[in-house]
Amino acid sequence: MRLAGYAFYGFAIGLLLVGLRDLLFGFGENRCSMTYMFEYPEYRRVQLPRRVARQYPSYGLYLYGEGAYAQENRGLELTGAPVLFLPGNAGSYKQACSLGSVALRKAENLDRRIHMNVFTIDFNEELVALYGGSLRRQTQFLYESIKVILRLYEINYIQTNDLFTTFPWLQDRPDPPTGVALVGHSMGGVVARALFALACFNPRLVSFIITQASPHQAPVLSLDPYILEFYSRVRHRWATSAEDLRNVTVLSVGGGYLDFQVRSGLTALSCPIDDLNKMSVVATAVPRSWVSTDHISIVWCKELVLATVRVFFDLIEPETGQFTESPEKRMSVLNYHFFRHPVLKPGGAQDDPVTFSAPPDAWKEVNTLRLFYSAPKEAQVKYFLFDLSSRRKAYSHFHCRSNNMEMTSWLYGCTQMSGSMCVQAVDLSPQTELLPAYKAVTVKISELLSVSHLIIDASNPSGAQFVVECELQREESLTVSVQVPHVLSFGLTVSDISINSSGLLHTLQLQDFHQVYQAFRITITSHCKTTKDRLPSVYRLRVPWFHEDSFDIASIPSVSEIYSMLHSSRPDNATSALLQLHTAPNCQYKVSIRTSFPKVLGQILRFCGPVLPVYSAVVLLLMIRTQLSSIKRSGHPVGIQEGMSKSLQLHKLEVPILLLLLRQSWFQDVWSSLGLPAVDALPLNSVEDLPQDPKASMQEWPRLVSPLLCVLGASIAFWGSTVLRVFVYFLSFVLAPLHRPSVSRDCGTLRLHSQILLIIFLSVLGGITCGALALMLSSLLHLYRVLRLQMTERSLSHMLNLAPQKVSQKSENGFRASDCHSKVKECNGSPLLSESVLQDVRDDLQLHFSLSTLLTFTMMLSVPSLIHWKHNLRYWIHLDPDPCWPHIVPLLISSVLLISCNTDNLLRSKLMLNLTLHLLLPLCVGMLAFCPLHIYRVTYFLSTALTLLVCSCYF
Repeated sequence: MRLAGYAFYGFAIGLLLVGLRDLLFGFGENRCSMTYMFEYPEYRRVQLPRRVARQYPSYGLYLYGEGAYAQENRGLELTGAPVLFLPGNAGSYKQACSLGSVALRKAENLDRRIHMNVFTIDFNEELVALYGGSLRRQTQFLYESIKVILRLYEINYIQTNDLFTTFPWLQDRPDPPTGVALVGHSMGGVVARALFALACFNPRLVSFIITQASPHQAPVLSLDPYILEFYSRVRHRWATSAEDLRNVTVLSVGGGYLDFQVRSGLTALSCPIDDLNKMSVVATAVPRSWVSTDHISIVWCKELVLATVRVFFDLIEPETGQFTESPEKRMSVLNYHFFRHPVLKPGGAQDDPVTFSAPPDAWKEVNTLRLFYSAPKEAQVKYFLFDLSSRRKAYSHFHCRSNNMEMTSWLYGCTQMSGSMCVQAVDLSPQTELLPAYKAVTVKISELLSVSHLIIDASNPSGAQFVVECELQREESLTVSVQVPHVLSFGLTVSDISINSSGLLHTLQLQDFHQVYQAFRITITSHCKTTKDRLPSVYRLRVPWFHEDSFDIASIPSVSEIYSMLHSSRPDNATSALLQLHTAPNCQYKVSIRTSFPKVLGQILRFCGPVLPVYSAVVLLLMIRTQLSSIKRSGHPVGIQEGMSKSLQLHKLEVPILLLLLRQSWFQDVWSSLGLPAVDALPLNSVEDLPQDPKASMQEWPRLVSPLLCVLGASIAFWGSTVLRVFVYFLSFVLAPLHRPSVSRDCGTLRLHSQILLIIFLSVLGGITCGALALMLSSLLHLYRVLRLQMTERSLSHMLNLAPQKVSQKSENGFRASDCHSKVKECNGSPLLSESVLQDVRDDLQLHFSLSTLLTFTMMLSVPSLIHWKHNLRYWIHLDPDPCWPHIVPLLISSVLLISCNTDNLLRSKLMLNLTLHLLLPLCVGMLAFCPLHIYRVTYFLSTALTLLVCSCYF
């Protein structure tokens, strides 16, 4: 039985390690370029008003600078556009150096005609992703910092106005800025949006926000109620005031699969469909970037920093030197740099007709369906025409691509012909999209009713060589549907499709690929009969409902492997992901799709990994229930490993939850009428995409994934307790010389008055300082009890081995074995007596080791608030707010009283022991039902369970 348990949990931990390996290391190296500073960075501290400095002593505001610029702004005489950087969870204010340095270089290239002043906030590197009590303080300090920044500009403007009589030309100086642009990393982006939830905040102070890897949908871990209350308040403000906040432009950038701390699905903004000012994108889909970033590198990734700085400079009005107040221009600039990157910059497109002055020999009409043109080294003017008059009915689209990356117009629709030349045309180039290897454009012919010819500008005035490929297409002939394998096929089932490429673009509709738990390994093999030079192939996984596209480039011939997953599920299941193949003509492509089981495990951990502590707590509580049942039945508890093996009965956990979900309509009505919380669902969808219909929940995978998570959580509990057992065993050797040998099962216990004093001390300590500190001390005291029992067990074992004697029911002094519990000498060394005492000690050791494991687990859930308290101890002694206080008072009382508990006490309590056995299972079901999205509730359930156990010991 023991060997089978170790084998099962070995297999389970193997699955967990496979998933973790894929999650942490399954996406290759970070391909971001590093951002470097050209001069030594300086951070000029901005003096805050006394009230603000006294209220927020641990926070600070800084101005970034380098070299001569830093020297010029020592007096804070600022004239640039203000940008404020907000660090995230445990982030440093010095992370603004990448943004500030690149912005400074950009301004120097423009001779400082326009420039930015980059400010940054020091949030004292607080763990706000794990402890939500500081989020409101950070939001309020951000508001104060914005007022201080704008005040600096106003003071400088007033001082300049005083010089009007001496320098009259200064009267043309523009007004100071009225708002600040924000850049927030991680939780800093959430704090930026929380500004608008402040009652006294004026939305005009901030009209543009860029967030980097910020979990807008929900917190990654909900370890306290404050972080959920904070999110609820922010979400409510943006939902109820959507009309008032339409002019606020927000761009959220997710890091992609390399960011395993904040999955990109959480970075999506929840906003009305018609609110185009709120945009979300994943870094892999950003033009001129196309790379995934980890959670930290998204701040310094050169490709993204350049795109961000270009956005800011394009938004600065040359007349005022400040950011534009036009939401339309902000959207246009963001679309250019972060979404499509058409060849023409915002404002560069011409609505007026385009005229041509090229000579007649520069024009050439294409009579075939496809154009392949390689520009020579010599400079020349060249135009190609496609006649649409006879091709409108036969063809639906026109597709063209070129590796000429010059940002100029290159596709026109002719509206007036003169012989073989076009006299007047409209510019179709704004529909161009930049791909990793070339720019491409696809136009719909049915929308070009006034256009008689399509014109491709293939001129090379600089003599640069490039290739242009164009063709007329039938969309239905280039679109193929393929059924993806089932997620449980484990890679044994393959979907193959062969493409004899007669075109430049093919689209594969991946049917039923729309859920986040799906993951596929797609192998694309290309082969061409001829070996002439060709443009590389570009493979694009396109997700219609979210900007999370990913790209791969492949030479020809080649064999490419693409791993395809999703950051967010499609809520209505109406559409599926697409695989677009930008292929070479007259080549063969074979596409093979199979399920990747390691990637499936990685996706499950990516989305549901944060809820594993809930399942581990459930297994630990079930294990204690098994031990109590064994004590009731035989008088002895089973070992912790054996208890876990026997307690893992999934049907007792999942069936009640499934019944609740199946009848969720009436259940929710009754439950909500009592004012109780709703049932939590596993986060296998984005928060806003969770199905509202309970039957829809049953059609998805969350409840089927739950048994797997239970097994993985059990493996964590099993091997974690094994490691703790080994640690206790060896630590007992270290501490043994410091203690007198003991042969009593009562070693390490406390008298009643000592227990009362200790409870009072811990309660007062928790109330004055930090509740997590009191909980840690109580857990350590219980661990000390386990160490003393371990030392006693080893002493008794040695004594029994060194002094074997005859077996007898009574000692020479007439004592019965059952009367001797602590002193071997009193029983004159009877072997039966010694074995009985040793068995009692071992029973208590098994019981208390299980309790200590549970208390240690509870303590670990409260560690973030303890770290935050210690980090700010120089500013205040009391943690406010404290997520552990006063909820842990029953837990403190239980942990202290359980120190003196033993198996005999439990045997004498028949009624309470039976009641405890019956209530522990509903508590476990309750944890699975109400804790996955509220992990802090685990402590409440465990506190209730330990309180029941105390009652079983003392009543």
